[in-house]
Amino acid sequence: MLCKPILGDCSNVAGCYVLVQGQTVAALGPYKGLQQVRHIAVDTMNNIHPVYNIKALMIKRELARDPKLRNENWERFLPKFKGKNVSKRKQPKKKTKKPYTPFPPPQPLSKVDKLLESGEYFLKEEQRQAERRKKKLEKQEAAAKLRDERRKQPFIPPQESSGRKPVATGQDIDIEVIKKKVKSAQKKKRKFSD
Repeated sequence: MLCKPILGDCSNVAGCYVLVQGQTVAALGPYKGLQQVRHIAVDTMNNIHPVYNIKALMIKRELARDPKLRNENWERFLPKFKGKNVSKRKQPKKKTKKPYTPFPPPQPLSKVDKLLESGEYFLKEEQRQAERRKKKLEKQEAAAKLRDERRKQPFIPPQESSGRKPVATGQDIDIEVIKKKVKSAQKKKRKFSD
């Protein structure tokens, strides 16, 4: 809906009489002023607030009065408002066009058609229920197996790769080297603590 009070202000700037009644805008005045009013009304319907256009019109009127700036480009004086595309629906990036076929798609099968295809239509109700129970039990057993495998997985020890060194025995350890490392670590610790 158009902003009545703001479009009323437009009449002062454009030099026209503007009347807003519901969704109708009526304007009376000189041709240039009518063009400006129409531009403001159309922008308002395109979700651009009329205050922006009215402000630009006021600046243009002031610049037209100044004899020095009358023949210059006024773009540097006019405000630049960035539009926000808030209301636009996101479109898919790539639209794939399906090939045109004059024939409609095949009609989906009804429940009776599906039962006739599988042969269940001719079975008694008890036999159908027995089949359903059997299928359901099979699904449950398969799901139980998967669940058990997932639960047991943390308890399976990882296989050691052949690239790892075997655990060192007491003969392979050089005690002197370890003592030097410990002493150097203690010296570093003392330096940082001081």
